Amino acid sequence: MARRPEHLAPPEIFYNEDEARKYTNNTRIIDIQVQMCERAVELLALPEDETQFILDIGCGSGLSGSVLEDQGHVWIGMDIAQAMLDVAQEREVEGDLILSDMGQGVPFRAGTFDGAISISALQWLCNADKKSHNPRKRLYQFFSSLFASLTRCARAVFQFYPENANQIELVTSQAMKAGFLGGLVVDYPNSAKAKKYFLVLMTGGMVQLPQALGTDGEEERVDYAKKREMAKRARGKPLKNSRDWILAKKERRRRQGKETRADTKYTGRKRPDKF
Repeated sequence: MARRPEHLAPPEIFYNEDEARKYTNNTRIIDIQVQMCERAVELLALPEDETQFILDIGCGSGLSGSVLEDQGHVWIGMDIAQAMLDVAQEREVEGDLILSDMGQGVPFRAGTFDGAISISALQWLCNADKKSHNPRKRLYQFFSSLFASLTRCARAVFQFYPENANQIELVTSQAMKAGFLGGLVVDYPNSAKAKKYFLVLMTGGMVQLPQALGTDGEEERVDYAKKREMAKRARGKPLKNSRDWILAKKERRRRQGKETRADTKYTGRKRPDKF
């Protein structure tokens, strides 16, 4: 049985340059990461057709940020692995990137973000990688600073891989101690392969938790990408990788003051396959 990554080395060491590139170029990992991020954004329950400012915690090489960009949101990513952030910069992601240890807290002013997501990162805080690390204290520092950085009607959604029930209790107890309301949403609870844990946290008044997927015995994977494209068609938004989509993305980069290639008649044109 393969050992969990968080048992092999601290994240800033495990995700070295080779591992960062391998992670980002693996089509299976990309597909899973995108699907989980789309589900996380769905659980955020953001207002329709409004651009929101989102924090991506443990953003890695920007795979989740690309989903946020596709949905028209502005984002900032934080990660402890420099190699992952280097790959994100090479990919020219639109979000700003910060090298930061989530266990030391979220380094932003109060009320900065309309929401936060995190994919496959939270479980790392349950480990003590250094003698000075106390998982309970680091989790509380993280959640309390995150709570402060969110608006008072925001949500934070964490997809994570708990090792056991004790880790779930540890994580949720520190989140509630920090002021959050909410709980755990487990998609496909009866499937060994499709089962996914999402911690849905709320800063405002408690509302009913979203319905988990696959609770009626279904084990089929939900194609979130297809759902998203259908929703865009319905709202008249350009489809991903179309010329209009690329032009809109480039215009957003120009508004952000980022260096962007000029538009030409070749922009968005499909290139022929190479032999």
